[in-house]
Amino acid sequence: MKKSIIAAVAVFAAAGLAACSQNAQNESAEAANAIAADTEATTNESISDVDAATDNALGAAETAIDNAGSAVSNGADAAADATGAALKDAGNAIAD
Repeated sequence: MKKSIIAAVAVFAAAGLAACSQNAQNESAEAANAIAADTEATTNESISDVDAATDNALGAAETAIDNAGSAVSNGADAAADATGAALKDAGNAIAD
């Protein structure tokens, strides 16, 4: 039912547009072109915003991974230093 109503409205709109003056048809075409240009500009802006957000998110993730890697490395260095010191102390204790 809805499809037949929509089709009927489309037919009447097309007939009405055909009955319009050339000036009205030109203005309708210009309005349609303006709407298409606005839609394209909005789409391009949205794509740019998504690209920027993606770049920021990936940059933040990269920084977090780098920081985690540094923390693990620093922890491993501290553990190695502590182990070395403990072994040295144990060796000295045995030697005494």
